[in-house]
Amino acid sequence: MNDDIGKLQMAAESWSAERVLEWAFITFGSTVAISSAFGVEGMVLIDIASRVRSSFRLFTLDTEFLFPETYNLMDQVEQKYGITIERVYPLMSAEEQQRLHGPALWHRNPDQCCELRKVDPLRRKLEELRAWITSIRRDQTADRTRAGKIEWDTKFGLVKINPLADWTSKQVWQHIREYNVPYNPLHDRNFPSIGCTHCTRAVGSGQDPRAGRWHGSPKTECGLHAIQPLLTQPD
Repeated sequence: MNDDIGKLQMAAESWSAERVLEWAFITFGSTVAISSAFGVEGMVLIDIASRVRSSFRLFTLDTEFLFPETYNLMDQVEQKYGITIERVYPLMSAEEQQRLHGPALWHRNPDQCCELRKVDPLRRKLEELRAWITSIRRDQTADRTRAGKIEWDTKFGLVKINPLADWTSKQVWQHIREYNVPYNPLHDRNFPSIGCTHCTRAVGSGQDPRAGRWHGSPKTECGLHAIQPLLTQPD
């Protein structure tokens, strides 16, 4: 499969998001799922997917620390698109985490907190799948600049599909407005990137869109999206 993906990777760069999703759904059927945290890109991806196929798998990593606005949006998604979100929880409750690791682990060791509440749950979920679909864009962080529309995920050992990899923020918001897609109201309050309540804050004028994540820390990723090696077509 890795070799096949290497051959597809360059060809897929000219595909639209719709074509990438159509390929994913036809190729993997029930063994592919969209992963979403319901940011604005995630909402665009869900909306496009609904236009490609009426029924598809969608899961989220519920850290139990999400904003009320995020939970409300999840309810809207289920109602609008007629799908059931598969909610993936950490094995350890928030109370157990505090008892074993002390209070405010997200502040003292955000990498460990993300590992327990996001990365481990994702790893368990991906064991059910042959491919996963994300809404990441290349211009979001340095770690995402190499993201292919179709690639082999070396960290989790399956196919990773990023239909919006070459989209801009402007394109995302154009889709939101054109198709009246619901989105998290926190975006209108200077939260361009939304994660857990403890590690997300509004950004100031001129700040990087991800400056509100893990404020005061050099951390920019929760560990879900590893830098992928470049794959090229064989000679």
